[in-house]
Amino acid sequence: MKRNLPFSVLLKQNMSSNLFAGIGEYTIFVGKCLGKIPSLFKRYQEFLIQFKRIGFDSLFLILLTAAFTGLVTALQAVYQSKGYVPVNLLSVLIGKSTMIELAPVLTALVLTGKVGASIAAEIGTMRVSEQIDALESMNIDPYEFLYMPRILAGVLAFPLVTVFANAVGIICAWYFSWLRYGIHYYTFFNNMRSYFIPSDLWGGLAKSFVFGFIITSFACYHGDRCFGGAEGVGKATTSTVVYSSVAILVMDFIVAWFLFGGY
Repeated sequence: MKRNLPFSVLLKQNMSSNLFAGIGEYTIFVGKCLGKIPSLFKRYQEFLIQFKRIGFDSLFLILLTAAFTGLVTALQAVYQSKGYVPVNLLSVLIGKSTMIELAPVLTALVLTGKVGASIAAEIGTMRVSEQIDALESMNIDPYEFLYMPRILAGVLAFPLVTVFANAVGIICAWYFSWLRYGIHYYTFFNNMRSYFIPSDLWGGLAKSFVFGFIITSFACYHGDRCFGGAEGVGKATTSTVVYSSVAILVMDFIVAWFLFGGY
């Protein structure tokens, strides 16, 4: 006679099956969205609207984040390298850490709460209020009209915002170094230029491409799968922020290993 499985085993099996089912649904969802890329010129107005919302409307928030990131980076760089690295070479450490890691990752985490939550709440509200069903009844494909423009806008806007974060963070780091340690701007930026490697910048931008895709695609996916009224919209928004944040940290390691693992 076959014995019944323990509850803990059944729970683990159910969780694993739900995990793989969710990954499969997300993959199919992304495939449908990417399949609508040839229709971008048809929906260029929606793309430009989302590009402005994701990029331009986030500049002030990124300005504050990058400015204080640069300040604390300069402060901690001196503290952690005291007695090991000359003060006039700290710009090399600051520049590389900002371009490779701090600017793309912190920008993505901040925009997860702003952009990802906003998109998930917007699409989730449209789903529970049956606005998406109304679009489909009018023969308007939501993958073409709603999801694809937002995902492409995120993929293209995130690298540009990251470049802005790089500039703000490095300038603020120099300003603090000048006020606190008297490092002249020529010494600071000349040393940074001397040790600059193009892969430092391109590596951070490659991360931002991936992060932009993750955040917007997760937001569209969870918003589209929303149900249950206002409570469902809240859950979709929370899931977007949580899963996107975890995925950003995981992909940060994977992309960094792919780009810099051979050094």
